[in-house]
Amino acid sequence: MGQLTVHINGKPYLLGCEDGEEAQLKTLAAAVDEKVRTVSAGAAALGETRLILLGALMLADEGAALEERVAAAEAEAARLRAQLDNADSRAVAALEAAAKKIEGIAAR
Repeated sequence: MGQLTVHINGKPYLLGCEDGEEAQLKTLAAAVDEKVRTVSAGAAALGETRLILLGALMLADEGAALEERVAAAEAEAARLRAQLDNADSRAVAALEAAAKKIEGIAAR
């Protein structure tokens, strides 16, 4: 198990992680640090715990918004797949009807 020191709002935190996950942990800590610094710039004298909580809530809100966008995109993709399937079915039916007409003409 690996250990990594990350800095949130200028303070070091020693965290444990699985071997090979250090880069991901650094990236996540940097995102939390960015949000905490944003909160601390606009708030007067909040404690460290509250700053980190507010930063985490901001990230959670962004994550929820992204999940909503993904769900909407998946629904739209499903709708478009259904339209494509419908168009394919209509095209097959049109080709079959044309083939029957051609066979009828050829049989005369």
